[in-house]
Amino acid sequence: METHISCLFPELLAMIFGYLDVRDKGRAAQVCTAWRDAAYHKSVWRGVEAKLHLRRANPSLFPSLQARGIRRVQILSLRRSLSYVIQGMANIESLNLSGCYNLTDNGLGHAFVQEIGSLRALNLSLCKQITDSSLGRIAQYLKGLEVLELGGCSNITNTGLLLIAWGLQRLKSLNLRSCRHLSDVGIGHLAGMTRSAAEGCLGLEQLTLQDCQKLTDLSLKHISRGLTGLRLLNLSFCGGISDAGLLHLSHMGSLRSLNLRSCDNISDTGIMHLAMGSLRLSGLDVSFCDKVGDQSLAYIAQGLDGLKSLSLCSCHISDDGINRMVRQMHGLRTLNIGQCVRITDKGLELIAEHLSQLTGIDLYGCTRITKRGLERITQLPCLKVLNLGLWQMTESEK
Repeated sequence: METHISCLFPELLAMIFGYLDVRDKGRAAQVCTAWRDAAYHKSVWRGVEAKLHLRRANPSLFPSLQARGIRRVQILSLRRSLSYVIQGMANIESLNLSGCYNLTDNGLGHAFVQEIGSLRALNLSLCKQITDSSLGRIAQYLKGLEVLELGGCSNITNTGLLLIAWGLQRLKSLNLRSCRHLSDVGIGHLAGMTRSAAEGCLGLEQLTLQDCQKLTDLSLKHISRGLTGLRLLNLSFCGGISDAGLLHLSHMGSLRSLNLRSCDNISDTGIMHLAMGSLRLSGLDVSFCDKVGDQSLAYIAQGLDGLKSLSLCSCHISDDGINRMVRQMHGLRTLNIGQCVRITDKGLELIAEHLSQLTGIDLYGCTRITKRGLERITQLPCLKVLNLGLWQMTESEK
């Protein structure tokens, strides 16, 4: 007896359609009535984010999304009112407005006029017209928010952070990249240092402060005191923090990932503070910190030997530093030492001998390595990613 796909139960068709990408799910729904019914089963669309260009009215759009159980939406271009989206998606869970340059406080204010309890994630990255006024609306009506992306919203000030600290107690992840007006006062609000005015976002697990140039070591003191559950902290390009600030972070037992890339005032002393504390870091990035050298690698081997990922690009390290580090770092999976021009084949041989679990290594711009060192590295049993970039073989090696 011959069996045809049309004989399958709708539940089985839905299970098969669930493995398709979004475009193919839509195509499957156009084949016939039976496939359309199966393709519209909510299990097929679980976790899918609808990507929309809102240019003209489409009465069937949001009913269609809701029928399929889609609750995550990204607006690619916004030429209609944002309230059109909010009214059409009653149970919206995630709203991504990243790059919607024409979104204003007025437009957002008209959209958020009552509590939206279902919304958990809001991305306003690069919505450059958004100010503290919008954060007031968000804090008032989106109290269930867990993820808030504000990267590049350069008009936000410490007042906006006070509003967030007042209204968004459930927040777990906050991105404030390049919010240039923020200072230690604002971080104090987030960390609950002004309890009389705002409780703070004490449940934060991820905080990105990249390129917030006004922050100093006082911000790190606030973070260490109030945000004790923080797991990821990105301080890259924060030129105002120093070694003394890292002393405050050195006892944050929950912290797992710390990014200090291009923090010009961080030196071997700061790495010593981190290593001598009670940190259990799995990821550390000190790339382009010009004052970090071989002594830092000795400190890392002594107190941060649980690292899985270590980035040291353009740091002043040599084979001697590699030798002092690798003997204690057997669990390291990713090592980025691009543009470390003092590293030679000897360093690569030490890495190949001791870091057997390494899955990725960046050697971009390491101009003193040769084919001999690379042959040793490529023998690593778990290696999957090898970035060479500017490396070139000499004529004799060719």
